[in-house]
Amino acid sequence: MISICAQRDWYSDEWKQIPVVTLALACFATAQTLHGSGYIAAFVGGLLFGHFAKEHTHKLVMAGEGIAELLAMLTWVLFGGIVGKYLAGLTLDVVIYSLLSLTLIRMLPNIIALTGLGEKLETKMFLAWFGPRGLASIVFCIIVANENLPSESVLIHTVACTVMLCVLAHGLTANAWAKGIARRLKSE
Repeated sequence: MISICAQRDWYSDEWKQIPVVTLALACFATAQTLHGSGYIAAFVGGLLFGHFAKEHTHKLVMAGEGIAELLAMLTWVLFGGIVGKYLAGLTLDVVIYSLLSLTLIRMLPNIIALTGLGEKLETKMFLAWFGPRGLASIVFCIIVANENLPSESVLIHTVACTVMLCVLAHGLTANAWAKGIARRLKSE
């Protein structure tokens, strides 16, 4: 449908961002109405969109990236605004688990997955350190928190602590390590 509209000049470039965003919202709303997972529905909608709009996917998705960035920043602002209330309830076991989760638990599987690709250890460590990060954890925590589980408080405290440590640790190390690894790889 989008390609037919584009061929007939039925919409201008300013409107290219609307179909993808609308698809995500429609999938999410439909699934939620049917008591399913809106996040999974939006993901599947994206997969189908990518499959059926192969030739135009990049142009259409690129136009909606600004909206995605804005929503991601809004999520971080909201997270920052509420994380403070969970800091008082942190326990030593939550902090220790969060540190392990940020390092060993997340990094080791990534390093193992990269084994055999011929990458240097520093490159593997870099990819493992900056691999999958906080925003997904926040989304999954929200999904689980809506189920009123008995251990919900521990889960929320653990996610809040882990994501907060992730933001701080990655924010402090990203530029220096990226510049250093680029310099070392360039000199080889």
